Amino acid sequence: MTTLTALGHSCFQIETGDHTILIDPFLTDNPQATVKPDDVNPDFIVISHGHGDHIGDAVDIAKRSGAQVIANFEIVNWLGNQGVENSHPQHLGGGFTHPFGHLKLTIAHHGSGLPDGSYGGNPAGLLFTIEGKKIYHAGDTGLFYDMKLIGDAGIDVALLPIGDNFTMGPEDSLKAIEFLSPKQVIPMHYNTWPPIEQNVDAWAEAVKSQTSAEPVVLAANESLEI
Repeated sequence: MTTLTALGHSCFQIETGDHTILIDPFLTDNPQATVKPDDVNPDFIVISHGHGDHIGDAVDIAKRSGAQVIANFEIVNWLGNQGVENSHPQHLGGGFTHPFGHLKLTIAHHGSGLPDGSYGGNPAGLLFTIEGKKIYHAGDTGLFYDMKLIGDAGIDVALLPIGDNFTMGPEDSLKAIEFLSPKQVIPMHYNTWPPIEQNVDAWAEAVKSQTSAEPVVLAANESLEI
């Protein structure tokens, strides 16, 4: 059984029988987070792009836990300069079979500057295949038509930003769900700060009435078994 746990904003933890994967580990200064960096002990850390609310505490967690960090080539190089020794670079369109399963980096339309202003390469979405299930973490992105191609993989769970302002908003997320055709969809990147406040209950009702997907709203520390 694979368990997906929300940790606030766009940070999620995936637990399999053998591995724990932490995605976009923004915990310190995250108003939604109820756990601290020292509370998590991942085997792998996966980073969608370089913005501070996604790369977050990756350096400190990686150094303490020894977790392998997976990100694009530019972010991996930057992490190496911060003293992170265990990493694996990938890039857009490229997939790799890790001990936990397969991970492919997909297109995301956004930025990726690192916290110190360094170039963070292209932002990415994350398409996991774990224990036969497809989990798509869209990262920070606007709506784009090629989501139809990502959906061809047969998505079990899609994690989509709905906050608007910096990413797609609720209306565009409905079109994204149409393109992706996931069985279940989880909202993320909303209600963390005033510019991205959304009525998530209204969003969930719209998903129910306008798409074939099941909306699953997870508060921090709530989990979904996949």
